[in-house]
Parts: sequence; C-alpha cells; structure tokens
Amino acid sequence: MNSQVVLITGALTGIGRAAAVAFAKKGAKVVVAGRRDEAGKALVKELRAFGAEAEFIKADVRREDDVRAMVDQTVARFGRLDVAVNNAATEGNVGPITDQTAESFAATFDTNVLGVVLSMKHEVRAMQGQGSGSIINISSTYGHEGAAGASIYVGAKHAVEGITKSVALETAKSGIRVNAVAPGPTDTGMLTRFTGTAENKAALAAQVPMGRLGLSEEVADGIVFMASDAARFISGHVLNVDGGHSAN
Repeated sequence: MNSQVVLITGALTGIGRAAAVAFAKKGAKVVVAGRRDEAGKALVKELRAFGAEAEFIKADVRREDDVRAMVDQTVARFGRLDVAVNNAATEGNVGPITDQTAESFAATFDTNVLGVVLSMKHEVRAMQGQGSGSIINISSTYGHEGAAGASIYVGAKHAVEGITKSVALETAKSGIRVNAVAPGPTDTGMLTRFTGTAENKAALAAQVPMGRLGLSEEVADGIVFMASDAARFISGHVLNVDGGHSAN
C-alpha cells in the first residue's frame, strides 16, 4: 500500500474523510479534494500526523477544468495516480416526485453523475499512460433498490453503477480496474439530513439485519480492500457494505 498514490473527491467529510484516513494509515500518498480550503488544509495536517504524504486540492467535480487540474496536479506532485475514489455526492432535494423540478434534478445529477463521469474521464486518461490503476466510485445500496422520497438520488446512484460497469468493460485490457462500493445506511451527516429526524434515523437503523447503522470507517475498509492487490482480479463489481441490508 505504501507505494500507492490515492486521489479522493468529496474527501472532507463522512466516508471520503474516513477513506483518506484509512489510506494514510496504510502509508499511501493521499490527495484530498473538496471545495472548502480551511477544512482541506486541516485534513491534510491530520493525515500528515500519521506520517503520510498528503496534499489538498480545491476542486468542484461539476467543473471539468477543476477536475482536469485536480488529476494533473496529483500526477505532477507524485508522479502517478494509482487509486481514485470518486466520493463527492449530495442527497439532493429529498421529497416526493411531485416536489421535484428540473433544477433539483440537475443539482443532484451534476454532482452525483456528471462529477463521476468527469472524474473518471481524466483519471482514466492518467492511468492509461501508466498502464495501471484502480477507480472506485461510491454508490449506495439505493443504487440497486428503490427508496420512497429519494427518487432523484436513487436515479443518480443507479446511473453511477451502470457507468461503473460500462467503464470497467472499456478499460479491462488496459490494466485499469473500475468498481463501486455501495454503503448501506451509514451514520454520516448526509444520512442525518436525509432522514430528517432522530426517529426516522432510528427506524432506518432498525431495518438493517445487523441492527445498527454502519460507520464511515467500515465503508472505508471496503474501499481500501477494493484498491488493494487482494482485489486485483475484481472489476465491474459493486461491493455492498451494508450490514446485510440489501439481502432483505
């Protein structure tokens, strides 16, 4: 792991942050990307305290110029790009389909789908030049299920999983693996906003066969595994990290 250069989008909170810490503890060189300078610099300081080389790049994944620069700066700093974790996402406008608008659709899909497409475009470009790499897109168990009141978010995550599998086929002979990790109900700020109340959050946790919400650190462990040589023959796969939630 200590030879890997890892780029993580949406790295400043939740699962992205947990993944950055997990990779840093493994000795990887970690580039964290996000939109908030102060939080990015604070995270880099934390990662360096583990002895890891770490850098922050301010980037908005909805803007191709930002994404291109993010990848190019990573390669310029560390000489290569071994692992990309495309985690930047939003829950969007939670509510019934009758409340959705063209604007709420675009706001969700621009980050959750376009952001993944643009990120993969430039990550694949960099990885093809070196003949190797692993891309991990963060989906959700809602990417292969439905959820009342979350139609736009669910649609976006369905799209992420389909795009993941398609790009995996495109890159299969180039040394690049493309997979997704699909968290189940995980105790993050996004889930708190999504559920709205403590009662709703507890009800969702009760639906998980293991009887609790997942932790960001547990999802990060799945991400680190998918990036590792232990998963070297896995591509085009969606790994559920969900306490058995999708087995219901």
